[in-house]
Amino acid sequence: MTLREELRSRQFWRAILAELLGTLLLVSAVLGASVPGPGPGEAPGGPLYPAVAVGAVIVALGHCFGEISGAQVNPSVTLSLMATRRIDVLRALLYVAAQCVGAFLAAGIFYLALPHKGLADYLVNKVPIELNAAQALGMEALCTFQMVFTVFSVQDQQRRESTEPANLALGFAHVSAILIAARFSGACMNPARALGPAIITNFWENHWVFWIGPVMGGVLAGISYEFLFARSASRQKLVACLTCKDIEIVETASVSRSSLSTVTQNAARVKQANKQENN
Repeated sequence: MTLREELRSRQFWRAILAELLGTLLLVSAVLGASVPGPGPGEAPGGPLYPAVAVGAVIVALGHCFGEISGAQVNPSVTLSLMATRRIDVLRALLYVAAQCVGAFLAAGIFYLALPHKGLADYLVNKVPIELNAAQALGMEALCTFQMVFTVFSVQDQQRRESTEPANLALGFAHVSAILIAARFSGACMNPARALGPAIITNFWENHWVFWIGPVMGGVLAGISYEFLFARSASRQKLVACLTCKDIEIVETASVSRSSLSTVTQNAARVKQANKQENN
């Protein structure tokens, strides 16, 4: 499909809208679980509330938008898919723009709903006073690596028509990542989630941490899985990616060789078993 045809495609713009709405719902879940209640002296619930909320909404979004846009709802996921050439540059950039708009709308809705604006501090991502920016960046990269690695594993299984509960795996990946890093960096993992509240509250201190960390961890996870751990991983596939050649041809050939090897090994095992039975 040419660029002009894709831009005129209804399915293309449905996917853009799905990313906007999906990110709005995701960021709404994060903010709603992070802000303390309106009661006097009510404290936030710690990392468990956001972890459960995000895990649940990720499972729901996978069911709602998975077949429309992939329910990426996160620039670090989208950019890692672009880096491994799973989606083209135009679609990736428009997805990221839609995700940022969705996060901005979610932050605006919650800001207007706050009983008093002092609670706006709970909307933004901050580096804890006890840590420096480099430490927070490392934790963001770590938890995003774990989450995006799971995304690539799930997509690989889906391409092989696996019956495993993919959306549930993604939900648990988000829950565990937040529990790992929430107390160190807030476990943002999503640059759009950091950007929306930053625009609304005009708070930009160490904002770069929540872009560079997740994107770095996500891209590293995507490249690691795609070219080292995937069933179709091969040196030829990496070379094809770096030289902008068609990855699907190399990938198909790699899977075919792998499948042929598996069939040969199974046949040898059956032959050996029959020989033992005859003896």
